[in-house]
Amino acid sequence: MVSIKDIAKKAGVSISTVSYALNGSPKVTEETSAKILAIAKDLNYIPNASARNLKKRETKVIGVYLTDFSGAFYGQLLQGILESLSRNDYGLIVCSGEHSHRYLPERMIDGAIVLDSTFSSDELLTYAERGHKIVILDRQIEHPNINQVLLDNKAGATLAIDHIVEKGHTKLYVVTGPEDSFDSMQRLHAVRQAAKRYPHIEYTEIAGDFTKEAGERAAEQIMNEYDQIAAAFCLNDEMAIGMYNYLANTEYRAGEHIHIIGFDNLEVSHYTKPRLSTIDYSKRKWGALASEQLLKLIKGVPVENERIYVTLIEGESIREKKA
Repeated sequence: MVSIKDIAKKAGVSISTVSYALNGSPKVTEETSAKILAIAKDLNYIPNASARNLKKRETKVIGVYLTDFSGAFYGQLLQGILESLSRNDYGLIVCSGEHSHRYLPERMIDGAIVLDSTFSSDELLTYAERGHKIVILDRQIEHPNINQVLLDNKAGATLAIDHIVEKGHTKLYVVTGPEDSFDSMQRLHAVRQAAKRYPHIEYTEIAGDFTKEAGERAAEQIMNEYDQIAAAFCLNDEMAIGMYNYLANTEYRAGEHIHIIGFDNLEVSHYTKPRLSTIDYSKRKWGALASEQLLKLIKGVPVENERIYVTLIEGESIREKKA
């Protein structure tokens, strides 16, 4: 592998002169700089990024940590992150799994956006104490080097339950998400609080995991127990789509026998028949805001925690319960 020393030897100049030329320093004349750059190109010289980063203490790369990449949720979130970073001349790597955690302490990235349950809060606090800049999307941690950009899960879940009750439904199923998901637990907590305000509702929880298969299993359980029109709040759209899939092979229909509402407003939900009622928010805005907050942290600019607000998309899968 060609080094600066090789270029210096061929150009007949010092190593420091080559370094200045490669970095565009005015300390080198245009003629000498042009000669050095031509030799570097001829030798197919590739800069040692690790050494450069160590000297400058920056990589211009941000790490985005996700628990996994399954489902339709992550595309828009990552697009928002990428657009914001690109405008600020930063690159992006998407990471998953505990082995990639070392990118922070080894300073292979300048900061991290975390939506990843494989990180413990104690681990993140340790990195923050060492000066690493982090934006979290999936938990609450107070530290000067950590910023929170959280989804308003509680408001969204409350909107969903209130909408179901306003439509006259009294039998309610809630399909939960993974136990290690911050968003799922926030939504479920709000559901339980809302259910207490409506003691006349028959309320049942079904364990889920945010996958279509979990929605299919939940729909099967509801149909096996079916004795009257029921409503189901799936804590994400993936599970709601799973319910549609199951019902498509039965005599039961969404919005007629079982009324369904989801959470996330995934693009696929726009094409369900009937149109899925769901809780909406901008995933692209969430990603962009997380990026902006992280770049402020890196630059030493004070930041406040942010919240992504939600709205109800009223489709036809939740209808008035007939008397």
